[in-house]
Amino acid sequence: METIVIDTSAVIAAILDEPEKARLVAMTQGTHLLAPGSLRWELGNALSAMFKKDNISLEDALATLAIFDAIPIQFVEVDMSRAIDIAHALGIYAYDAYMIACAIDHRAPLLTLDQALGQQAETYGVSVLEI
Repeated sequence: METIVIDTSAVIAAILDEPEKARLVAMTQGTHLLAPGSLRWELGNALSAMFKKDNISLEDALATLAIFDAIPIQFVEVDMSRAIDIAHALGIYAYDAYMIACAIDHRAPLLTLDQALGQQAETYGVSVLEI
């Protein structure tokens, strides 16, 4: 079974029924999904940002969390030293570096809709799955 590191942008697109959802589901069926534990906090942050823009109700946010909880993602620790080194080298936020470090640690491709993150990951030799 192929292992894939899935990032927050891909999860959000899938659980909020974005146009990429069907492709994301097809690409991840029959795979083992991994993510750093920070993905949960990033999702919460994205939902709170949607509250500020009045783009989602509390009911819809809670329903979104229920969908998220049904996705079989294994949350793993990342090598924090590696992640901080990556963040420093690329001038990126730690959250993005956690995704890259996770992919490196598990020798797995990264599934992201964030083009900048994908390009940064590739500079570290991480294979990036394109939608």
